[in-house]
Amino acid sequence: MGGFFTEILALKNITKDYPGVKALDNVSISFEKGEVHALVGENGAGKSTFIKTISGAIKPTSGTVVMEGKEYSHLEPSQAIDLGIAVVYQEMIQLEARTVADNIFAGARDGLIVDDKTRYNKTKELLAKFNSNIDPNTLIRDLSMANRQIVELAKAIAKNAKLIIMDEPTASITVAEQQNLYKLVKQLKNDGVTIIYISHRLEELFEICDRVSVLRDGQYVTTVNIDETSKDDLIKHMVGRELSETYPQKKPATDEVILEVEHLTGNGVEDISFNLHRGEILGFAGLVGAGRTEIMQMIYGAVPKTSGTIKKYGVEIDPHSPKEAMHEGIGLIPEDRKYQGCFLDKSIIWNISISNLKTLSRKYVMNNSKEVEVAESYKEKMRIKAPNLRQKVGGLSGGNQQKVVIAKVLAANPDILIFDEPTRGIDVGARHEIYTLMNELTEIGKSIIMVSSDMEELLGMSERIIVIHEGKVAGEISKSEFDQETILKKASGL
Repeated sequence: MGGFFTEILALKNITKDYPGVKALDNVSISFEKGEVHALVGENGAGKSTFIKTISGAIKPTSGTVVMEGKEYSHLEPSQAIDLGIAVVYQEMIQLEARTVADNIFAGARDGLIVDDKTRYNKTKELLAKFNSNIDPNTLIRDLSMANRQIVELAKAIAKNAKLIIMDEPTASITVAEQQNLYKLVKQLKNDGVTIIYISHRLEELFEICDRVSVLRDGQYVTTVNIDETSKDDLIKHMVGRELSETYPQKKPATDEVILEVEHLTGNGVEDISFNLHRGEILGFAGLVGAGRTEIMQMIYGAVPKTSGTIKKYGVEIDPHSPKEAMHEGIGLIPEDRKYQGCFLDKSIIWNISISNLKTLSRKYVMNNSKEVEVAESYKEKMRIKAPNLRQKVGGLSGGNQQKVVIAKVLAANPDILIFDEPTRGIDVGARHEIYTLMNELTEIGKSIIMVSSDMEELLGMSERIIVIHEGKVAGEISKSEFDQETILKKASGL
């Protein structure tokens, strides 16, 4: 894309030390006015610390921040806002019970946007810039994730933002909504706004970014023009090694049917039928809200079904709780790892042991040496990066948290594993490790159902794909028929 730019922001020789950890080590990166500049790196590479330095959320140990030619030892949050810096976080902090207009002008200090009519009209004008017809009086809690992002961008523009940091903006939105977001980013760029774009989905960087900077282990690696690099080169810079294949090859599944779901109805879905073969990875595609997670919740016994049958090896099972499902050999790695998958305030060893207490204890007394042995083996097998097993899971990176969730489920030794959005918010190195593990599991006879909103992941890992549209099966697609357009059409009800 390229173009003539002038520097708006530079971080020079930024170092941030925490006890025992150097989160950033002498990092220097500059950003130009009106460019879309990607910042990439594995979880734990230092991206969060870097953007918090820009937004004033943390004070660096050493180094300087230069904004529009003026040098600062650090920024305070209010100072960063006044300088025209805004952040749209992946987990947006919004006033759920207040209107769009209230959210956009919350904390406005100019004293001009006080009456409802003026606030409404100003909000309407701002949203029109994004070709959005959101009603300013709509409550935030009634908006989709994509529309919530538009509100945050409008809020940044209302505060005259010159530089906007977007943190994983496409993690929770549909493919169609992603295209709309890309248009908004390009529009902001054309208006002279600088975008710092953080994403684990490398393919999207080539659609909207001008340059990309790579961090690894808290250190600056390189900055390259996006049209002078490739996805493989970026991965090599990020992980410090070549990954042989993005999606490792797996052996074909057997013809043996392990799970039969017939006319399953309830939890917002209707008449769902499919089967799963031994050693298979079966993908589930669909737009956000189509009902994929709801199907898995019923199979896992977390939500009751109203009708239909579930059979395992031809024998009907009817789990009424996750505990019963685990007893039947079904495990679930949930979409929301932080609130449903693991206990953040507990240790790694506690999390891995909790689903396997029966085999780790005798007469209600825990066998501590066996518990350590099992947890240590999963820590090694999953390559969980942590100083020791007593480390609290909340202190781990997203990728390592996901590995703990998977280890917790695997420790119970299920035959069937349901992976719901297995790599959301996870870096490319950890993704590859999880994909390799999934293939290894199928090779020893385990079967996997994978729900994913990442089209590339679905096509790369699945042997068949079931498409869900508005709570019903819209089609089944075999590997030889895989086609992104076909899947999207079925998912959209076309």
